[in-house]
Amino acid sequence: ELKEIVFVIQSQSNSFHSKRAEDLKRDILKQAVDLGKELPTVLLIHQIDRHEGAWTILPLMRDFSLTYGRNSSWIFFCEEDTRIQVIKLLETLRRFDKSKEWFLGKPLYDEESTIIHHYAFAENPTVFKFPDFAAGWALSIPLVNKLAKKLKSEPLKSDFTIDLKHEIALYIWQKGEGPHLTPVPEFCTDDVNSYNADHCATTFSNFLPLCGEPVNKEDVFVAVKTCRKFHGDRIPVVKQTWEREAALIEYYSDYADISIPTIDLGIPNTDRGHCGKTFAILERFLNHTSPRTPWLVVVDDDTLISIFRLRKLLSCYDPNEPVFLGERYGYGLGTGGYSYITGGGGMVFSRTAVQKLLASKCRCYSMDAPDDMVLGMCFSGLGIPITHSPLFHQARPMDYPKDYLSHQIPVSFHKHWNIDPVKVYFTWLAPNTEESRNAKKVGYNREDL
Repeated sequence: ELKEIVFVIQSQSNSFHSKRAEDLKRDILKQAVDLGKELPTVLLIHQIDRHEGAWTILPLMRDFSLTYGRNSSWIFFCEEDTRIQVIKLLETLRRFDKSKEWFLGKPLYDEESTIIHHYAFAENPTVFKFPDFAAGWALSIPLVNKLAKKLKSEPLKSDFTIDLKHEIALYIWQKGEGPHLTPVPEFCTDDVNSYNADHCATTFSNFLPLCGEPVNKEDVFVAVKTCRKFHGDRIPVVKQTWEREAALIEYYSDYADISIPTIDLGIPNTDRGHCGKTFAILERFLNHTSPRTPWLVVVDDDTLISIFRLRKLLSCYDPNEPVFLGERYGYGLGTGGYSYITGGGGMVFSRTAVQKLLASKCRCYSMDAPDDMVLGMCFSGLGIPITHSPLFHQARPMDYPKDYLSHQIPVSFHKHWNIDPVKVYFTWLAPNTEESRNAKKVGYNREDL
């Protein structure tokens, strides 16, 4: 029965995201009323604030087991933009014996081993399947109870959370002792209006949110972190690709080169971390740019980004809120750690967030500390949650499953390693003719990359 399903929306506390999650919750409950069914439980993850790492889901298993272990059959997880046909979801779940351990979803897999999965299954990465969260995924209560028991005796290690969907599947699989992901064709990422969607219990249509007019070009200040040794190879790529999309852009280096031009912030280059440089950029943004410029984007010199699409995305966020936006990673979340925005995909700050950060005493513990992690630690200490967008990417397009990227209009990728970065930009990120009439149409095919 419907009341035996606990819906868990993978929500966020930012006002734009929480509203979307609340809308989905209302829609699920309305469908239940229309069906004449007893109302199911619908939870929003950002409201389960007992855990800093609630978004990583595994820390919630013990609570789920204690609270729902007796009277429920399934925990069904979905994103705020997943659309659910409740009656079809019920029919789909009824096919599975609820007394057994089930891990259900739409399967993704790596075509080649990838750094973001620590090169797992290097000999044949296609054998390991993990769920596309956008399609929704489900755990039967017997499996939830088993996971809760295991987590009680073996707490999660306090290391990194990089790609949650892969890491959850690995944890459930338990090196072959637990269940594999069972593919469910009714869990879909097709657009709700697509002809393929008739058989789907779930659909997904959020390619790139747009909440009104894109923010103005002059509302986005872009800071590029570079150093002298990369002036000759990385900066020309930026100039050939996305620089023209930015109205306000500065390059920060350890050497002032007027041909680019770069600005020497007086911070020596470090081989890693770059915390000192990033905090100097934040200070400069606050003190030397127009107070009417609400957004700052900090990128590496080997980040490929669409400022055009970012301006669309930022139309959904209120710059009067302290917004810190990008691709979310976690550190030590099983043991009271923190979440952070990984730097390579680009870090987006509202001016309000920069003001609150710099007004605090939180700073780098060393000049070469990892800037993105220190920022995450600082914002966590200030009680300012980071905001995740799956459209920012810390790695290259080939490091992600094709099916995962197929329901995105990406904002960024990172690294020039073993790729033609100019080709990647024009294939994945350049404004196409629909997006911008002035953009040249370039005949690269995504399948080639």
